[in-house]
Amino acid sequence: MPADETQKVGRAGRNLPAAIAVGVLLGGGLIAVLVWAPYVWLGVLAVAIAIATREVTARLREAGYQIPLVPLLLGGQATLWLTWPFGAAGALGGFAGMVVTCMIWRLIAQGRAAAPVRTSADPDLSGQPGPTNYLRDIAATIFLATWVPLFAGFGALLIYPDDGPARVFSFMLAVVCSDIGGYTAGVLFGRHPMVPAISPKKSWEGFAGSMVFGTTAAVLAVVFLMDKPWWAGAALGVLLVITATLGDLVESQFKRDLGIKDMGSLLPGHGGLMDRIDGMLPSAVATWIVLSLLA
Repeated sequence: MPADETQKVGRAGRNLPAAIAVGVLLGGGLIAVLVWAPYVWLGVLAVAIAIATREVTARLREAGYQIPLVPLLLGGQATLWLTWPFGAAGALGGFAGMVVTCMIWRLIAQGRAAAPVRTSADPDLSGQPGPTNYLRDIAATIFLATWVPLFAGFGALLIYPDDGPARVFSFMLAVVCSDIGGYTAGVLFGRHPMVPAISPKKSWEGFAGSMVFGTTAAVLAVVFLMDKPWWAGAALGVLLVITATLGDLVESQFKRDLGIKDMGSLLPGHGGLMDRIDGMLPSAVATWIVLSLLA
């Protein structure tokens, strides 16, 4: 790494100027969408899950997994867009159909590719092996289908109520503030690693910073933008911080298993798109639960 690049990368392992620039651009674009064209949010999610699915699939394939990309991409779009007419039932139906299609696709694709020629010694092919590593590959496929398209479907459900733009903005604001608080506290005060075997740079001090910043932002957003009780904002903030942190840790372990640093290189200072939205996806589920069931 060149000397000037080394100086830009801080203790948290990011190219900070590039990360800030990308974050400002993404945040400004999101605010513009929510103010002037709220339903464009669905298009943003559709593009994001397609790119993220492609990134994760590529990394898994490099590691030897056989992941059915086509049904994942098409099923992911179905899971997302079916929420428009059918709500949560549409997301569940799209997800179930995607999983079934992936199971069949993976079974038939390798079975046909490995099909040997019939011989007189084995005319019915009864002694030939079937698809290999099927359980491993399908488990990884269902994990990916849940982590990206299904969780993004809950993000889509946030936009449909009358106060949908405020819900999406509250969700994004709390997650971003959680990230900023965790980064700042971790860099300034981080001394005690949370789970060094998974993510050496995550500290308990950083988690405390995330909790303070994220919960404060959620309370303010829920009270002033949505006219909901403060305790709903507090519950939202706590759950968002926990799920965002766990989502980041899950991806860290995922990348550690595959022996990679980033899912991709699409966003300067962040890595791949999946590296940016790993914590947002489970947080979207938490937001929908709190705002739909508690508030």
